[in-house]
Amino acid sequence: MTQTTEAQVPLTKAESGPESPKPPVSAAERTARRKALLEWIAVHALGVAAALFFVLPFVFVVLTSLMSDDQTLTRDLVPDTWEWGNYTKVFDTPGFLTWWKNTLLYAGAGTALTVASSIPVAYALAKFRFRGRNLSLMLVISMMMLPPQVIIIPMYLFWAKQLDLSGTLWPLIIPMAFGDAFSIFLLRQFLMTIPNEYIDAAKVDGCGDLRTLLKVVLPMAKPGIAAVALFQFFYAWNDYFGPQIYASENPGAWTLSYGLESFKGAHHTDWNLTMAATVLVMAPVIVVFFFAQKAFVEGVTLTGVKG
Repeated sequence: MTQTTEAQVPLTKAESGPESPKPPVSAAERTARRKALLEWIAVHALGVAAALFFVLPFVFVVLTSLMSDDQTLTRDLVPDTWEWGNYTKVFDTPGFLTWWKNTLLYAGAGTALTVASSIPVAYALAKFRFRGRNLSLMLVISMMMLPPQVIIIPMYLFWAKQLDLSGTLWPLIIPMAFGDAFSIFLLRQFLMTIPNEYIDAAKVDGCGDLRTLLKVVLPMAKPGIAAVALFQFFYAWNDYFGPQIYASENPGAWTLSYGLESFKGAHHTDWNLTMAATVLVMAPVIVVFFFAQKAFVEGVTLTGVKG
């Protein structure tokens, strides 16, 4: 066996000699480190304060929804006994499940119709060159600035008197099949970030405008479509004004946002049940946003196409 040479034997810490002393930290470096630490504390303190500002009201609602009837009238912040049965009582309220079904119909159908009708218009405004394109875009922007309350009287007369659809949600759902100004504008801004080379390459391969839109543009525009869909879903889910105008005379057509007002009036002293109903109304929106927040943020910031 070959013996290890003297050069190959590792030196111990004692044999290698004393370690070289570390250079002293200068006053400038100490100041820089202290400044960086203070900046880190300041930034995170503001972040924590902002988070508490938004989270604490929701925590208060949840805790109140789990209290007993007597404890809600006290100053206690934490339930003595966790009354999970409050949520069962809310679902047992006559009409609450009907409000859920109506809200799902309104939000689901309205979102699907808005996205399907807004995409072709946004694509034409973003990628087509035609006379009057800028004027069309200005009309879309002007519709965004028009409050719905301005035209509510003629719209109500049209849907209620001429079409006899008062007491239903169809006056709110059907118009969404003709596009939404905000959705069109947001999608148009996102589609502008898609390079025209992709569209030109698809047309060279023999794709028409419709096939190019379906096969090339839509897969690349998923973040923008997701943002538009979420905006429309949140709007329809929380809409109070529309159901109040068209469906108030028919309790069978109420949505959660409008029915919650009636629920609060019927349980004005039962704050635990009112808060439980509020949590059940808010929960779907929070869950949807939690799972779709990445696509939502990417679509809103209009990041465009990544290479």
